[in-house]
Amino acid sequence: MGARILVVEDEAAIQDLIALNLNQAGHDPHLAPDAQSALEHVRDSLPDLVLVDWMLPGMSGIDLVRRLRAQERTRQIPIIMLTARVEEGDKLLGLESGADDYITKPFSIRELNARIKAVLRRRAPQMTEDQVKFKELTLDPSTHRISVGDTEVNLGPTEFKLLHFFMTHPERVYSRTQILDHVWGDHVFIEERTVDVHIRRLRAALEPSGADRLLQTVRGAGYRLTALP
Repeated sequence: MGARILVVEDEAAIQDLIALNLNQAGHDPHLAPDAQSALEHVRDSLPDLVLVDWMLPGMSGIDLVRRLRAQERTRQIPIIMLTARVEEGDKLLGLESGADDYITKPFSIRELNARIKAVLRRRAPQMTEDQVKFKELTLDPSTHRISVGDTEVNLGPTEFKLLHFFMTHPERVYSRTQILDHVWGDHVFIEERTVDVHIRRLRAALEPSGADRLLQTVRGAGYRLTALP
């Protein structure tokens, strides 16, 4: 399950190299040559992660990160900063501006992929291929299989994504709007009640094993996956 990654880089050769390798790693790269283009892209559709160069024409990468962190809609997007600056003070400035990680140029593609995986695992675990376990539920994104104990459960693609999201964010209540944004994407305009339909389908698939009890409705707030009775 690859991530939608926005690459904000003004050097075409570096941009193309990063995009090629992100594609090979199973991700979906989108390109922006400057901060303004990046902001326009983010207005249309939220990426799962942003790679941003420090030195950009016009608005700097530092200022772009600050803009993204200042807005409620984009505050939680994982961000990795790319830069040729190697001084400790520069690194601290990049991290203090809101970046989750900081990679100095030149860097290897292997290192970049490892950093992306680490940041996604920390900030957006539903975007990784890591196997997830919660109580008796086991979900493997790489094989698209779900089991309750020794029993395999068959789910449609949307219910699979929905369960994956809940299993990587257990014990937290999410409203219908938040679930739509995280599972469907904030660029998809569908009714909030669509969430209820897929929750019912997910519960129906889990019911024979008794695991449907883990998915709770929180009156007036939304849904959560919980180990509590």
